[in-house]
Order: sequence, then C-alpha cells, then structure tokens
Amino acid sequence: MKLLHKDIEKDNLGQVTLIPEEAEDMWHTYNLLQVGDSLRASTIRKVQTESSTGSVGSSRVRTTLTLCVETIDFDSQACQLRVKGTNIQENQYVKMGAYHTIELELNRKFTLAKKVWDSVVLDRIEQACDPAQKADVAAVVMQEGLANLVLVTPAMTLLRAKVEVTIPRKRKGSCAQHDKALERFYEAVMQGILRHINFDVVKCVLVASPGFVKDQFISYLFREAVRQDCKVLLENKPKFMLVHSSSGHKYSLKEILADPAVTSRLSDTKAAGEVKALQDFYKMLQHEPDRAFYGLAHVEKANEAMAIDILLISDELFRHQDVATRGRYVKLVDSVRDNAGTVRIFSSLHVSGEQLNQLSGVAGILRFPIADLSEPEDDSSSDEE
Repeated sequence: MKLLHKDIEKDNLGQVTLIPEEAEDMWHTYNLLQVGDSLRASTIRKVQTESSTGSVGSSRVRTTLTLCVETIDFDSQACQLRVKGTNIQENQYVKMGAYHTIELELNRKFTLAKKVWDSVVLDRIEQACDPAQKADVAAVVMQEGLANLVLVTPAMTLLRAKVEVTIPRKRKGSCAQHDKALERFYEAVMQGILRHINFDVVKCVLVASPGFVKDQFISYLFREAVRQDCKVLLENKPKFMLVHSSSGHKYSLKEILADPAVTSRLSDTKAAGEVKALQDFYKMLQHEPDRAFYGLAHVEKANEAMAIDILLISDELFRHQDVATRGRYVKLVDSVRDNAGTVRIFSSLHVSGEQLNQLSGVAGILRFPIADLSEPEDDSSSDEE
C-alpha cells in the first residue's frame, strides 16, 4: 500500500489518499472502511444517452465518484472489495443521491474521508504502508492424497491451492497403482508450488505432514527439479523446512507455527507472534487463571486496575457497525497502551484470529493476579452480544 496524501486535523477529522499495490492491501482497506465514511475513487458507470432522433443507446464510461458508504463486501479468496453507497458529489453522469457500487482496483488511487480517525485505523494504515511487513511464509500442509498450499502474510492466511488425489491402497504383491497415484499427487503439489509461490518474496516454505509423507515429497521434489533442471527450486532449496503436523488440513497451521523450530526461524513475522501470544494466554489460563481474563467486561475491569500486560484483540471487533461499541474497543486499546501494556491486534483471517474470536475476540494476560470476577457474569455476556 502506498500513502499519497494524509490530511488529518487536530480533532481527528480528515482524509487520506492511498494506492493498493497488492491483493492483501484490499484486506487492509476493508478494515479501514466503515459505514458513513466517504470514498472517492475511479469507477465505471453504464450511462444511457438519447440521440437527436430519439434513439436510446447505452455506453460504459469511466468517471470519478464520491460515495457515502452504506455496504462493504469483501471476498477473501479473490481479495476483491466492493463498496456500495449513494453519490454525494455532483457528477455529469450520476445524480446526487443515486446508488452506485465501486469495485476498488489495484494500482488505482482512492481517497477515504472520515469524521473520526482513531488510533486503531491510523495504526492499520502505518502497518499496510510498511514495506518490512511484506514477508513472509508459504506452507504446504499435506497427508496422503490431500495437500493445502497456503500463503501466510502479516494480515491474512490465503489458501492458494488445494490438491486432492485418490490414492488406492497397497495390495498384496502389487504396489504399482498406489505408487503411480502417489507420484501423480506429488507432481500436482509440485506444480502448485511453482505456480503460487513467489520465491523473491517468500523467505521460508514449511512442508508439514503426519508420518513420512513430507520426507517422501521433498525427495521427489528435488529429484524432479534436478531431472527437469528447474533452477527456481534448486536455488531456493535452503528455504524449505520440514515440520510435523497432525493432519493435512489447513487448521494444522496453528500447531506448525507454534513449533519452536519454526518460531525461531520466523521470529520476525507477525503470524508467529500472534500464535505465541495466544499460546501464552492458554498456558496462563491453565496454570494461573487469575492472570488470564477474556470477555469485554472482565478485560475492562482488569484494565481499570491497570493490570493488563498483553491485550489480545481481534480486528473483527473494530468492524462493528455501532459507533459506541467500536469506540469502546478503541478506548480499551488506547488505555492499555497508555498504561505501558502491549496490544496485539489479531487478524480474523489467521487461524489464531479465528480461535480468539471463539473467546469473544478480546482477552488479556495480566501483570498480577486479580481475584475472580465472576460476579458480573450476566453483564459480560450481554456486552459480548
């Protein structure tokens, strides 16, 4: 993401102009947009024209519109973002108040204006525009007959390819069919790696499976790379790392990123940091439950006592349509930072973020134990709703 212009007043009113440069930037933009914001961007509109003879024709014209945002639709697989709203600026093709849907495009600038730019949104812009964030990791999570090829970026986990091949069982005295199917499966995974992994950006490829599937695949991969003289794979051989996982499904990614060997290698990636923070929370919940709180009401009570050391919060909560509720989460984040606490904002498109959402989306590791806060239980459940 490239920041072209930033004009934010002291009262937090203002606008920014950004250019999304890659698919992941659409996810950042989705987290910046809220209902009621104004968005100015280039778009295509179908316009009906009437000629002097009275015949009506229609043509598609490119124009720049300013919309008051009403609905935001994000497709996480295609990384496409559509924003629907009413036109709030006079235009020769579109009347004031007419509805239009803008599909934001890569490498085309847009201007976003808000009545209030809070700290969470400004942090998101900083994160999206930081080139150091663009690591990261690719993972091939596999078992016999099933492989998921996943890209782990700082903001999201993208499933790039899923390979499924039926592998027949070994029969007495004959393994030919089994071996042929296995080779077909490995070949499909190899093609997936070559097609979807950009080795200029990815600094580590995790190959994970139960048993010896990963070892057999890696030996096949580099044997074929030598045979086909595939320089891309041979030059990047040191980037491949074998890890154990319990299955070939995408959800095994959490345990892979929690593996100490992987953590040390990926120490500077955001995804590994999120997994570690969530692990620390679960450990604390197990061994010292008075130092691990979750649910908004309990976490706010702990924050009032300045007890929060690490706040774990899901970015899904900041997309809440109710301004007051969203403001409550922003206030909590600012307050924890003011009290010298650490705030980790989890991406809901990461496995760790999905898990945190099951714990109400907000949790805290405390500096010191606080006696059980189970009295206001009804209060917390109503808040979470």
